[in-house]
Amino acid sequence: MNDPIKKYLDQRADLESRPLVAGPLDGIEQVVAIPALAEREELAPTLECLAANPPDERRRTLVIVVVNNRSLPHCTPDRIEDNRQTLEFLAQAVQGNPPPALEGLRLAYVDASTGDKALPENQGVGLARKIGLDHGLNVLHRNAAPNGLLACLDADTHVEQNYLEALSNHFDRPDAWAAVVGFAHRLEVPPDQRAAILCYELFLRYHVTGLRHANSPYAFHSVGSTMACSPSAYAAVSGMNRRQAGEDFYFLQELGKTGHVEPIHSTTVHPSPRPSWRVPFGTGRRVSRFLERTHDEYCVYHPRTYTILHAWLAVVQAKTAEPANRVMNRAEAIDPALGTFLHAQRFNDTWTKLQQNAPDKTRFLAQFHRWFDAFKTLKLVHHLRDNGLPHQDLFESLDTLLKKTGQDIAPRSTNGLRENLDHQEELLTRLRTIA
Repeated sequence: MNDPIKKYLDQRADLESRPLVAGPLDGIEQVVAIPALAEREELAPTLECLAANPPDERRRTLVIVVVNNRSLPHCTPDRIEDNRQTLEFLAQAVQGNPPPALEGLRLAYVDASTGDKALPENQGVGLARKIGLDHGLNVLHRNAAPNGLLACLDADTHVEQNYLEALSNHFDRPDAWAAVVGFAHRLEVPPDQRAAILCYELFLRYHVTGLRHANSPYAFHSVGSTMACSPSAYAAVSGMNRRQAGEDFYFLQELGKTGHVEPIHSTTVHPSPRPSWRVPFGTGRRVSRFLERTHDEYCVYHPRTYTILHAWLAVVQAKTAEPANRVMNRAEAIDPALGTFLHAQRFNDTWTKLQQNAPDKTRFLAQFHRWFDAFKTLKLVHHLRDNGLPHQDLFESLDTLLKKTGQDIAPRSTNGLRENLDHQEELLTRLRTIA
């Protein structure tokens, strides 16, 4: 079978169990997939933001909402009832009776909530995204959209009026593979919640700044509502994974292994800063944990972590022809904890096999970074944290890292920053321009 997209649809997509409910699909060239779990109130403003995009972009875009939950007792009756109302609302809109604010928006939906359509007990947002993206891929394949794209959004994430155009422009080239849209959490919330989301987004941007300093190919944000890819890329990574949490991290990792994940700076999505019970980690859970005050959320990875990673990746880049034992010696000289980590990962065997199988330096490095991927990078970060580089204060660490990278945008003093939310927001605003 020569068509990888058709092969994926035939072998990995289940389009029958939870069918797509939609109007005419002619002219669809791009798809935005939105999972929704008890999001009746949050979904409408998000759809209104999409409907405010230009008419030409709306005409070529299908918005697929996957209304999902697990069955009782794994989901509460009130959330199932919320989903029932959402399905009624979407049915009216798809049948040609949308509210005025959604006129011209091409909507479709999938019922993954009712009866045997509900998600399995151990499944969640990953499967919900997969259902919507699989249906979107099928529509694009049927329409033979040459520069089609699949985008992920969340039901509580607002977009700007040029969102669809920015996606279209980015993917209107044959080499476009995957992208992450710029993001900025909404900050117009009560003080405790504002403090929580400021802290979390500052941490996210600190970490990506560190990864960029290290020249990691995985130096991009893993935020589900920012992801987009080409149909070919989606099929090449075997589609979205089914994880209940972290599905965005692993999906982007696979896209990074098979191609390039590029930033889209020309528009911004605005995720909700609300606390959430939906997943065990991520934005909503971190906000909840901040509000519960069970952890010191102003602690982050030690800035030296990224210096070690930078030095290690520089050795890899420069010493591809060296034998494994000499490369290992260089790693141990950078930091003994790096050496113990690589030993545990069976580095010597992997390095030797890469040298035997990679025909040139370019392909050697590509294969190396498929092995030393985003997850292994994070494992190293945690190993260093647990072996001599404990967590440090967020603001002092950010100041250190920014000075090291030549981007001295932090305040002159970090004293009192934990209590001054306005100064934190000023810092975040500057940081958003570089990370």
